Amino acid sequence: MELIKAFTKEQLKTEVPVLNIGDTVKVHNKIKEGTRERIQIFEGTIIAKHGGGISETFTVRRVSFGVGVEKTFPVHSPNVDKVEIVRSGKIRRAKLFYLRDRVGKSAKVKERI
Repeated sequence: MELIKAFTKEQLKTEVPVLNIGDTVKVHNKIKEGTRERIQIFEGTIIAKHGGGISETFTVRRVSFGVGVEKTFPVHSPNVDKVEIVRSGKIRRAKLFYLRDRVGKSAKVKERI
């Protein structure tokens, strides 16, 4: 059991950004294509957070060309280069799954000032 704890502690990131539900973020994700590596930015609203420790994840949703796209990113993954917070959202729920059914202005989250 101590080996597992030591291994997971070694894999944890030291600087983890404070991510809240409803925040609009830019996730800089490393993409490997053959021998080349590049960074792709995925911008959207955080609709859920799951787990804790090494298995902590967050789900980001955006609408791209009229189609809703959701991606789940591990917080401590080496493929997630950095997470920029663009806007802080004012919400009253722990999960924002109701945004899946909404389109247009009703799918917006109010900004916390």
